[in-house]
Order: sequence, then structure tokens, then C-alpha cells
Amino acid sequence: MTLSRVLENAETALASRSSRRSFLGRLGRSLLIAAAGPLASVALSPDRAQAFHICGHIFTTGSCPHPFHPRSRIDRYGYPVHPDHGYPVDDRGDIFVSPTQSRRHICHEIVPERYRFTAPTLLQGTWSRCCNHRIRRIVDCCSRSRIRINGDFSVTGYCRGGRRVFCITYQDTKIRC
Repeated sequence: MTLSRVLENAETALASRSSRRSFLGRLGRSLLIAAAGPLASVALSPDRAQAFHICGHIFTTGSCPHPFHPRSRIDRYGYPVHPDHGYPVDDRGDIFVSPTQSRRHICHEIVPERYRFTAPTLLQGTWSRCCNHRIRRIVDCCSRSRIRINGDFSVTGYCRGGRRVFCITYQDTKIRC
């Protein structure tokens, strides 16, 4: 069997087990590893990079401050909710039952309070992943800062108006996937 035939069979087998996007990602990663050697292999390992801090999201930008950090789940209004059970929580992580408790917006209030150079911040970009058989919406907290919560350079992501992703939060929906 010729080398081209072996490569063609391997590509066909890989493509049949995955989507086009994941196939292209694996192919690109393989080419990079072949070019850069074992160092790139270690650097691209998701476990090594502490990759899966939110189900369905590979670590690029860290989670926004949250009582249950790094699981920064929010409701549709941007307030913190319990990451597993979805009930409202206050700024300390206790069940929110009284207006005397402090419960602030994660992106609009807590982020600019802790990271003053980010103000003003907005929840802007969203993208979805399937997590535990439900759609999970990952929501970008955007600012004009060129540095993100990780300490490295920020990315534009899904932010608009010249803003960049500072940190991320997420919303779990009831939509099955």
C-alpha cells in the first residue's frame, strides 16, 4: 500500500468519526505537533492547560468572579446562581431569600469593582455548547481592557464596539441537545 493511500484511509476514518470543525482542529494540531515536536504536544494538552473549567469550553479566558468560582453561572439578567441547582445566590454564595442580602450583577458590578481598569463592562457575546444534554450559553464579559482576567492579552471574541473579552460566565438552558 502506498503512503498516499494510507494517509487517505486515515483521513477518511478520522473524518467519519468527527465533525468537519473537529477534524480540521485535529489535523491542524497534528501538523503543528509534527513541526514543533514534543514541546508543542505538551503545551497543547488540554489537561496541562487546565482546559475544562466550564463544561464545553476549552480554557482560553478565565471565569468571571463568582461565589462558586470558577463555575460562574448566571441567570438571564446577569446575577449569580448556584452552578449545580440553578437557584439564586447572593454575593457570598448563600441562597438569596431576602432583599437585605447583597446580590449584584457579575459583569456589570463585581468585575469593575475588583478590576477597576475594566470599567465599563458589558455582557455581550454569547456562544453555545452542549453540556449534560442541555444547551449551555457561554457569555463574554466585555471591556475596553487589552488584558483579560488571565493576565495575558485580551481577545475580541464576540464583543462589539471595540470591546474585548475580559472574562466569561455561562447560562444553562432547558433546551435539550
